[in-house]
Amino acid sequence: MRDVKRWLSVAAFGVSVGLTGCVSSSQFKKVEAERNQLRNEIQSARAEADEFRNQLGAVSEATQGKDEQITALSSEKSELQAQLDEINKQYAEALERASNPLPKALSNELSEFASKNSDVLDFDASRGMVKFKSDVSFAAGSIELTPKAKAAITHLSKILNDQGVKGYELMIAGHTDAMPVQRAATIKQGHLDNWYLSAHRAISVGKCLQKCDVSASRLAMVGYADQRPQASNATEDGRAKNRRVELIILPTKAQAASAEWMSTGRHTAKKATPAQHDATAHTDGGSALNK
Repeated sequence: MRDVKRWLSVAAFGVSVGLTGCVSSSQFKKVEAERNQLRNEIQSARAEADEFRNQLGAVSEATQGKDEQITALSSEKSELQAQLDEINKQYAEALERASNPLPKALSNELSEFASKNSDVLDFDASRGMVKFKSDVSFAAGSIELTPKAKAAITHLSKILNDQGVKGYELMIAGHTDAMPVQRAATIKQGHLDNWYLSAHRAISVGKCLQKCDVSASRLAMVGYADQRPQASNATEDGRAKNRRVELIILPTKAQAASAEWMSTGRHTAKKATPAQHDATAHTDGGSALNK
C-alpha cells in the first residue's frame, strides 16, 4: 500500500507538471528521492528473488542426493537383515538339537577342558556349546577379556584347530542381563546399550580365536542383548547366568568328520600338560559385571 501511494505521488507530480508547467525545487527533489528509493527497493526485491531461486535449486540438488543415499542405505539394510536372519536361523537350529552332534571323543575332550576351567566357562554336551561366564571373562562393563579368559580361549583354539575338527563352523553369540547400560565409561567406549555390549563381547571372543589361528571363515558373531535369557532377571544369580557368551560348534561337517576323527585313534580325551594346566588354572579372575 505504501508503494502504491508513492507511485500515485509520482504520478500526481507528473500531472502537476503537465498542468502548471513548473514545480518548486523542493517538490521535485522529494518526488525524485521517492522514485530513487522505489528503484532501490525493486532492485533489492529482484536480488532476493534470484537468491531464493538459487537456494531452491541447491535444496533440490541436496534432496536428490539424500534420496540416493536413502536408497543405498535401504539396500544395505536389506542385505544386512538377510545376513542376520541367516545367523538367527543357524542359532535357533543349533539350540534345538536334542542329541549331541559331536563325536564322542571331541565331546569328552571339551568336557575335560571345561572342568579344568569351570570358573570361566561351562560345556553343554547336548548342544555342543562352550559357554563363557561374562562376569569372569570380561572386566566390568567392558569387552576386554580377562587374562584367565584369554588363556582358556588359547587352549580351546588348539582343540578347535585339531585335524578332525578344524572344518567345523563356529557361532559366537553374546548375551546380557536386562539391566540397562548406565556406566559412563561403558557408553564412552561405544557400548551404548545391551545390543552393542553383547555383540562387541562376541566379537572379542571371535577376534581372540582368530589370533590363535582359528580361521575367520569358520566364525559367525552376533549379539542378542537381553532377548534370550536363561534365568529370571529378578535375582542377581539369574542375571549372572544371563550374562554370557556362547560358542556353538555347528555340525556342518560333523557327520563327515566323525569317521576321520575316530580313525585317528583318539578314542580318549587328551590330557592337558602341566604348563597348559597352569596357564588355565592360575591366572587372575575378573570382577562382577557392573554396567
